[in-house]
Amino acid sequence: MGKTIKVGITQGDINGISYEVILKTLKDQRILELCTPIIYGSAKVAAYHRKALDIDNINFHTIRTAKDATQSKLYLINCLDDNIRVELGKSTQQAGEASLKALEAATADLMENKIDVLVTAPINKKNIQSDKFEFAGHTEYLQQRFNSSGSLMFMVNDLLKVGVVAGHIPIKELPDYITTEKVYKKIKLLNQALVQDFGVRKPRIAVMGLNPHAGDEGVIGNEEQTTIIPAMEKAKADNILAIGPYSADGFFGSGTYRKFDGVLAMYHDQGLTPFKLLTTDGGVNFTAGLPIIRTSPAHGTAYEIAGKNEASPQSFRKALYLACDLFRNRSTHKEITSNPLKSYEISSETSDEVE
Repeated sequence: MGKTIKVGITQGDINGISYEVILKTLKDQRILELCTPIIYGSAKVAAYHRKALDIDNINFHTIRTAKDATQSKLYLINCLDDNIRVELGKSTQQAGEASLKALEAATADLMENKIDVLVTAPINKKNIQSDKFEFAGHTEYLQQRFNSSGSLMFMVNDLLKVGVVAGHIPIKELPDYITTEKVYKKIKLLNQALVQDFGVRKPRIAVMGLNPHAGDEGVIGNEEQTTIIPAMEKAKADNILAIGPYSADGFFGSGTYRKFDGVLAMYHDQGLTPFKLLTTDGGVNFTAGLPIIRTSPAHGTAYEIAGKNEASPQSFRKALYLACDLFRNRSTHKEITSNPLKSYEISSETSDEVE
C-alpha cells in the first residue's frame, strides 16, 4: 500500500459542533485506509467533547509536528495551552482565538507540504476577528496566505456544483462589486476546477442573472446586458462553454441544473440557498482556484445543538472524502498534462497522395 494522504483538520470553534462532527467521522477506523488525519486543536478540548458525547472508541496520538505522522493512526497537534475553556453554545473571544491558532498552524504546515490537504471545521466569523484575521471567512484568508490572484467559493455535491461570484459581500454592494472582469474570472476558475479537480473534459456551465427574471431584457435591470453577457462572451472566446444568463428561480425550480456540470451564481444566497435545499446535509464547500486543496462542511457552528449529540457528521465526512478525491484527481491531471504531445500543422499541399 502506498503513502496515504495527510489530511490536516482544523478544530474550528470549540464551543460549537466542530469536535462533534470530527469525532463522529473519525471514530470509523476505515478512514485510516483512505488517509492519515491530523487534528490541529487541543487534546484537552478533544477529551472534553469525547466525554460529553460518550465516544470512547477513538484515541489520538499527540505529536509535535505533522512530519511525525505515519499511517494507520489518528493524530493531534496541540495548538492551545491547558487554560482553554469550553463553553458550549456560546461565542467567546477565547474560542475565536483558539480557532485562529489552529488555522494558522495548519496553514503553515500546508504551505511547507507537511500535510497534503486541509479540511476546516466551522468557525464563528465574528469572534475570530483580530489584527491577525480581518477576513470574511476561510476563503479570503487562504487566498491571501497563498498569494493567489483569485479564488472561488464552490459548493459541491454529486447532484449539484455551484460557484459564487460575490461570496461574503453585503447585498447593497453587489451592483458595484459584480463587474464583467470578475464574472469572467469566476467562469474561468469554475471551468478550471471542473477540468482539473473533477475530471470533466468539456464542462457545461450555467450562468445566473443578477436581477429577477434575469432582468427581462432590461425591464428589471440591465446588469445582464452590460456586465454578465459580455463576460460570457469573453469566456466563450476562450473556448469555455458558458450558457445563460438564467433566472435563478426558474433554473433551479424546473430542474434545469441537472443538464449542467457546474453553475455560477452571482451572489451568496442565490447559489447557496437552492444548493442547501437540494442537497440537505451532504454538501461540501471547496475553495477552488488555489494552489492547495481546502474543503469544509456546508454548515456553521450550530451553537444551538452543541453538546447535545444531535449534529450529523455527513457533510464533514464528505468534506474529508472530497479533499482526498481532489488530491488524487489534481495529481492525475498534473501528470497527464505535464508533457503533452506536440501538435503539428498538416498541409494538404505538401502531402503526397498515395495511389
